[in-house]
Amino acid sequence: MKKLFTILMMIVTAITLFSCNTGEGTGGRGTIEGTVYLVLHPDDNYNLDKDTVVAAKEDVFIVYGNETFYGDDVETDHTGHYVFKYLRPGTYTVYAYSTLPSGERVAVTQSVTVGKGENVTVPDLYIHEGKAYGTSIIKGQVYASYIDKDGNVLSSGPAYEQRMYLQRVGESYPCDDVRAGLDGIFMFQKVTPGDYIVFTTSIYNEDEIPLIVQKTVTVSEPDQIVEIPERFDIVIKP
Repeated sequence: MKKLFTILMMIVTAITLFSCNTGEGTGGRGTIEGTVYLVLHPDDNYNLDKDTVVAAKEDVFIVYGNETFYGDDVETDHTGHYVFKYLRPGTYTVYAYSTLPSGERVAVTQSVTVGKGENVTVPDLYIHEGKAYGTSIIKGQVYASYIDKDGNVLSSGPAYEQRMYLQRVGESYPCDDVRAGLDGIFMFQKVTPGDYIVFTTSIYNEDEIPLIVQKTVTVSEPDQIVEIPERFDIVIKP
């Protein structure tokens, strides 16, 4: 009799635990759905224009409550739509990945609360990729005064084809160089946040050593065009 009572208590306990399993996860009637869009950041785009398309066949992940690992994943359809079904009431996080040019992935997340049997639409997820994603542009202008051997100014104007250099503060060598255009404007692309020195050479002194003209620029965040407010003025002896 005592053994039978023990078995019955174990059955009741198991049923009770099962019925109390109301945390986030599958086994309910709730639904989470949404749409993912892909923002493309093409290279050689000096206005940082972007192209947004639906993210077809993109993996979307769901985290149940405060768990540290995703509980399930689905793939978007041709319209970028995804859906997670049979969810119990609770709080969920859905996410998809942006991809940096280095290949590193960055999660883009949205958290939502699902009621019993509720169908919840998640705000659109925008993920990013492309060679220019996560970078900025440094833009400036260089002018030149052209002098003769006696120091007389022959002409002045935009320094077409003048070579400009970009160097990260604290490093010993330039990380990039470009040539100025017809209007003296130059741009460094795909610059990551940080402090930089932009410099060029001016007239050589008597010892044939070039004079350096430089300015310090700070790129505080990605996806911006940082303009150097003052132009570079140099002297060139033809």
